[in-house]
This record gives sequence, C-alpha cells and structure tokens, in this order.
Amino acid sequence: MTPSAIAETNLPNLLHRGKVRDTYDLGDGLLLMVATDRISAFDVVLPTPVPEKGVVLAGLSAFWFRQTQHLVPNHLVAMADDQEALGGRTLPAMSRDVARRAMVVHRAERVDVECVARGYITGSAWAEYRRSGTVNGEPMPEGLQEGDRFPEPLFTPTTKAETGHDEPISRHDLPGVVGEEMARELERLTVAVYQWAHDYALPRGIILADTKVEFGTLDGRLILIDELLTPDSSRFWDGASYKPGQSQPNFDKQYVRDWLTEAGWDREPPAPELPPEVVERSRERYFEAYRLLIGASVPQ
Repeated sequence: MTPSAIAETNLPNLLHRGKVRDTYDLGDGLLLMVATDRISAFDVVLPTPVPEKGVVLAGLSAFWFRQTQHLVPNHLVAMADDQEALGGRTLPAMSRDVARRAMVVHRAERVDVECVARGYITGSAWAEYRRSGTVNGEPMPEGLQEGDRFPEPLFTPTTKAETGHDEPISRHDLPGVVGEEMARELERLTVAVYQWAHDYALPRGIILADTKVEFGTLDGRLILIDELLTPDSSRFWDGASYKPGQSQPNFDKQYVRDWLTEAGWDREPPAPELPPEVVERSRERYFEAYRLLIGASVPQ
C-alpha cells in the first residue's frame, strides 16, 4: 500500500514555504527544513504529491552533505529524527513522518544564484544548442548528439527566482552580480562537487548528467545550503542503458516532465493532476535512485 503523502507541514514559526520545502525558524541561528512530498515541474508546483518523496530528498541531501564536506562546508546539523546527532536540542513537537523529512540546519545568508554544473548535453542546454550551437551563450563543438558528455563539466548559473522561471546568467556576467572572487569560488566549488558526485555515482549504476546547487554565507564562509544532489535538483540516468542520441532512461522527475509535455500542458499554472500510475512510477524511480546511491532501502 502506498503511504499517505505529506504535502505541507504546520509547525510554529514558519519562515518560508517554497515549491517543495517548508522552512521554520528554530532560533539560535538554526532552521528546520522539511522536504514535503510536493513536486514541481517547469517551476510550477503540481497539485498531486508523490508519497514519501520528501523522505528521499531529505535523506539523500543529508547523505551528500556528509560525503562532500571535505570539498566545501554545508549547513547541515542533523536529521530531525537523529536524537544522538541533535545533542539534546529541543525541537517543536512533530510526527515521525515529518521528522523523517526534516533537517536541522544553520541559518545562512543565501547567495541569490543557482549554480548549475553540466557534464552531458541535455535539457535546456540541448535545446539551446539545437537553436544556436551554444550552451549558456558559449559556442560548442559541432555535431554533438543529445546526451553526449562534455570534455569538461560546464558551469551554467541562473538567477534564483522566488516565482516564475529562473533565467541563465553568462559566466562572464556573473562577477557583475556577485563580485569576481565570489564568482570564481562558486564555479570552482560547483564543478568540484559535481565531479566528485559523478565519479561516486558512476560505478553504482547512475550517471549524474547535471545538477544545481545553492550556496550561502555563514560567518564569512561560503557553504552549501538547501538540498544537494537529489532527483529534484539533478538528472540521474541509468548507466546501463546510456546511449547518446536519445532521451535517457532516468531516476529523476524527468519522467513527470515528459508526461506533462505529452499531455499538452502549456507550462503555465494551474498544472494538471498526475494520474495514479504516473505518481507510482515516479515514486519508484525516486526510491531506486536512493537505493543505488546509498546502498540501502528508503527507511520506513
């Protein structure tokens, strides 16, 4: 039986309700970030949640934050259901279902840029290349096929939009937004995290095609915030079925995007309800990504 989906949470001191995450102020410089089961596509929240999706997002994010902390520090303190790691901190009363989806994190000052690393040409990069032979405004070699791997990962930042669509920012324009030193560090760290995660995932049967990460500053240091390397923020391809020149079998929300496109949705709200079979198939893909990457089933 499919568990019930948590589409929103109602704890005290709600600070922000995003497309997927609800964030609460815990005081003392800490936040509670709850990954709900909401799903968005084309920057619109869909009316149909995917059961247990939030558990996958929170668990994978915490896993990746721990795995990459040697590259760049991050905001994670502990999962909300990890009493030992919380070290006696008192949290608001919440159900176990909510706690399984929640991270206690340090409050940071967000850098208002989404940092995208691309290892393979797909998605909006492929669409741009077909139109103009460029990716994020930069010329690319002729003759690339959809899904081809770039010789080196590309850094293709975008704006961070609260509503509506994020917009690309040229690497050459980024210093004008965040300063030259910050722009260099954002690119260096984004590519380093992507490359490390790509090399980790590949022998486990997943190709990390691209990912977007977010940064903040805390005590003068640049740190990773929000989520990290999840099926919502990344493209996870099936390594065994990878073949350039086609849309790749995936373990992320591309399946939902494809269904919405085939259904004729114009990408403007309101979005259509997802049929039960699409919800279940999407849930299965999220669970499989978790199992392959962590080597264990999603905790129940």
